[in-house]
Amino acid sequence: MYEKLNNFEKIVFAILSIVLVVFYSVAAVYKPAATQYHRGLFVIITYVLVFLSYKSKIPYLRFVDYIFIIVSIVSVGYWILNFESINYRTGAENTLDKTMAVIGVLIGIEVARRVLGYAFVIIGTIMLLYGVFGESAIIPEMFAHSGDTFVGLCTSIYYMADGVFGIMANVLATYVLLFVIFGAFLMRCGAQSFFIDFPLAAVGHKIGGPGKVAVIASGLFGSISGSAIANTVSTGAFTIPLMKKAGFKPHVAGAIEPAASIGGMFMPPIMGAGGFIMAELTGVPYSKIMLVAVFPALMYFFSVFVMIHFEAKKHNIVGEKSDINAMDILKKEWFYLLPLIIITIFMLLGYSAGYSAILGLISCIVVSFVKKETRIDFKGFAEASITGTENSLKIGATVGVIGIIIGVLTSTGLVLTFADIMIELADGSLFVTIVMIALASLILGMGVPVTAAYLITAVVAVPALTHLNVNPIAAHMIVYWLSQDSNITPPVCIAAFAGATIAKANMWRTAISAFKFAKFLYLAPFLFGYVPGFSLVGTSRDIIVTLVLIFFGTWLYSFLLSGYWIKSIKNMFSSDNSIHKK
Repeated sequence: MYEKLNNFEKIVFAILSIVLVVFYSVAAVYKPAATQYHRGLFVIITYVLVFLSYKSKIPYLRFVDYIFIIVSIVSVGYWILNFESINYRTGAENTLDKTMAVIGVLIGIEVARRVLGYAFVIIGTIMLLYGVFGESAIIPEMFAHSGDTFVGLCTSIYYMADGVFGIMANVLATYVLLFVIFGAFLMRCGAQSFFIDFPLAAVGHKIGGPGKVAVIASGLFGSISGSAIANTVSTGAFTIPLMKKAGFKPHVAGAIEPAASIGGMFMPPIMGAGGFIMAELTGVPYSKIMLVAVFPALMYFFSVFVMIHFEAKKHNIVGEKSDINAMDILKKEWFYLLPLIIITIFMLLGYSAGYSAILGLISCIVVSFVKKETRIDFKGFAEASITGTENSLKIGATVGVIGIIIGVLTSTGLVLTFADIMIELADGSLFVTIVMIALASLILGMGVPVTAAYLITAVVAVPALTHLNVNPIAAHMIVYWLSQDSNITPPVCIAAFAGATIAKANMWRTAISAFKFAKFLYLAPFLFGYVPGFSLVGTSRDIIVTLVLIFFGTWLYSFLLSGYWIKSIKNMFSSDNSIHKK
């Protein structure tokens, strides 16, 4: 998107990108600015850059984009400058307050439409209509509420604590933006080649080697990319052709990469945006959420790894031998791991996620000077800032519609209604509740980005899980894991379709294969629900025993799902028959 801008627009984009990096870096290292500036600046720059880079499809309507930019600055700027006054007159807003609120809500919807398409916008629009027509005869009695005027509802959504400038805006501005930018700096310093070369040398020559390379590379890259789709496209561009060359069928090669890439959403230190939202919702330090997340994430990668191994054994697929030794690469390029290690250590020591991200970013700049071609000078700093900011727009564009959805759910009491309905339908069964959440998140994920799907589902589903005595972190982990299923589960499965495109394979065969390789995605939520030790609850001995049993159970689970044992049984019977014939 940035490359398609004219020179003036590129300068504006670059300046605003650097402003974002500097402003939020200072906020993370020292202290955040007041609420209205901390959240408002992020929203206002995101809106401006969206209208700047996601242009109107009709060229002569480009002036409309600039009108939207001006309107965005005015409406969000009004909230920033009048923050205290608006809070003071809550419930007695004047005409100008209400006008700006309506404009702000509608602008948020247009931002989402530009970046994310119509499906997400339709969901937000339905929620707006539900908020207005709550007393309508077509609304079932259990979902009915007193309703509101359109202007009144927009005013509540725009100014309330759970609305447009609520939890999503805060999490994005405080954590996610910095880690997305950190990821851009890590790639800019040359780490991406290490993330491919090291696993290629380590396992590329073994049974199913290229597929296993995809798993390890996705674990390394995915831990900082924050997007299963971005992970699939970036590492898949190298690993998928390699898998096809080794002998994997195109649809299988296209499926392995997205199945592995989803694991990056569970892997600390970053875990996409979900981990930060989880910390915000639970009030639990992010360092503790990281500790709970590590073992399940490793088991997810282990499960995909085992299934690839037996898939390769079925078809006798072995990678090409390489003269490069993995330890030689590690000795020469170990420093590329430093930024991730620094972030992890400082978060575990109790420093804030934002502060740790800035230390990681600084270490990327230091590491970049090891090689002349990767040095991050001022130009490199600007380029990495632009890349990070551009990557952040896809998640930042959700803030307006997420504010509508969460605002309506909260103001109408639908949160409690949904929880009650879920508890009643499940009739006290945790198993049924988890299945219902899986279905809800899959349906929601068809039109909503997975991070947004997690936040929305968590608001309504976590109370039902905690009612069934699931501890809060485990309850959020159940919802978070299941919110990722739309990436690889038909009919939407965008990450699987991205893999199919690279592999030049049939979309649906690829999606079904990805669904098969990612099966641990559906086992983990039940482990979180039924096995306390999986979320590190219990005595040290109980936790260790639990984790060991789950490790071997994961191997067996993956082995059985791979279908390799079926071939072994067939071979055994065919050899017995041949002996009898003789």
